[in-house]
Amino acid sequence: MTTADPTAAPAAEAPKPRLPNYWDYLQMSTLLSLQGGLEGDEAALAPDELLFIVVHQAYELWFKQVLRELREAIHLLGLDRLDEDKVPYVVHHLRRVAQILRLAVEQFHVMETLTPQDFLSFRDKLVPASGFQSFQMRELEIRLGLGEDQRERYGETDALAHIKSLADSSPGGARAWSAISAARADAAAGDTLVQTVEDWLGRTPIEGSTPGSVDDDQVVDAFLSDYLASLRAWQADQLRDLQRAGLSKPEELERRFAASFEAAARFLSAEDLPEGLSPSQRAGRRRARAGLLFIESHRDLPLLAWPRMLIDTVVEVEEQLVLWRNRHARMVERVIGRRVGTGGSSGVEYLDRTTSARVFGDLWNVRTLLMPRDRVPALRSRSYYEFQAPTAP
Repeated sequence: MTTADPTAAPAAEAPKPRLPNYWDYLQMSTLLSLQGGLEGDEAALAPDELLFIVVHQAYELWFKQVLRELREAIHLLGLDRLDEDKVPYVVHHLRRVAQILRLAVEQFHVMETLTPQDFLSFRDKLVPASGFQSFQMRELEIRLGLGEDQRERYGETDALAHIKSLADSSPGGARAWSAISAARADAAAGDTLVQTVEDWLGRTPIEGSTPGSVDDDQVVDAFLSDYLASLRAWQADQLRDLQRAGLSKPEELERRFAASFEAAARFLSAEDLPEGLSPSQRAGRRRARAGLLFIESHRDLPLLAWPRMLIDTVVEVEEQLVLWRNRHARMVERVIGRRVGTGGSSGVEYLDRTTSARVFGDLWNVRTLLMPRDRVPALRSRSYYEFQAPTAP
């Protein structure tokens, strides 16, 4: 038996593993070194220039998160089959997008603490830089599904062509253009939020019938025909009540209601869509609109609870984006008036034009067609959409 040598040096203890800390996890040393502006030195900034930089960097970080959430939602909605238990997951992530955009709207209050003179003290340093050049905002628009013909031009230049020209001349431009190119390729393949939502709506069971059912076309036709008949009858009652009240000329009221009904019929038949669509594309859009109308008209039924929440959340996302654009325009008008933008655009006039674009037009337009519950034609297969009691073994 051996014994330990009492004169031997104690064995060295193994080094303790380095535990993570808040500062390192968030890479604060790097993050807080990025506010030096063009000079790379915060001490060289104008008094309020740091605020301008911080606010806009915060926006870009939020845009980064929004893009991640959108890509996840688009992936799931783009699956050939979206299981019911995945719909709440998609709603959850799109709600996060809406909340981020709501926060982005509120953030303009911070920017408005910048007075016109404060901003003018360093504004000329930005020329020709502009918020228009945010490639993440451009990618966000593409991921949502904003059409090429809906995008506002940068003066006489196409928006994406302008981003490409910057990418070619900027050290960080390759990454910017790579993200835009990937988004455009996905959009061309139909991987946008608006297209995946449309495809998902097109699979809506209408009176228990799906696109794979043998008589699906006849079921959809009957649903739309019954709905339009009820809409015509309801509008006739509205017309009669208004004529009795004498609020407008009878012939003018008749013309308005007739135009409203004609617009509704064209919308549901997809006759309002632009030329150039194939018959299958037009039929797919008609089926999607029928599914949308069905969900909105019977939104209280259990099986349609989460689908209608998904629709509402998508509308909320676009609503918050529109509010963000409008709030942006008002902030700019308050701080610099209507002068030419730093990038050479028309400034506030350009920003105001961007507020009119709608990506999810069908989701907004269908609300014009909705009727009170007691006017909606009764379902022939109501039990299909209700909770089913378990059957005895």
